[in-house]
Amino acid sequence: MRLNTKMRYGTRAMLELALRYSEGVTSLSEIAASQDVSEKYLEALFAALRAARLVQSHRGPKGGYVLARPPEQITLRDIFDVLESPEPYVPCTSGSGSCERWATCVTQRVWAEMYSASMQVLASTTLADLVAAEGAQCHPSWSYEI
Repeated sequence: MRLNTKMRYGTRAMLELALRYSEGVTSLSEIAASQDVSEKYLEALFAALRAARLVQSHRGPKGGYVLARPPEQITLRDIFDVLESPEPYVPCTSGSGSCERWATCVTQRVWAEMYSASMQVLASTTLADLVAAEGAQCHPSWSYEI
């Protein structure tokens, strides 16, 4: 699995809003500076996140963005569904008509399970989890071994 730049930068920007959740509205320029991401690029990401009702925008001189729900109610899967392609890793896992070998291919099951497992990780990880990990700088139960 390879996450696109929109997902990686969008998640970092959403984490920034989660870290500042109690402070209220945060401007795109503050997020861009903190996360070292182009403000113009963030504008496009936030348009999609706003349309999906993950963030709310506030206009005016002190305008910016705020999470639409508390950090514990927004999962990485919510962000993924907005910023990533919804396609499974391998087209053959999307249904019986997608591949001529679908009924007999034993590897198809592995790809489907891999996709399902990664989606479960995203669905079970909230922005609040990332805020806690940011504060601790390391989450002891997370393993990065391959």
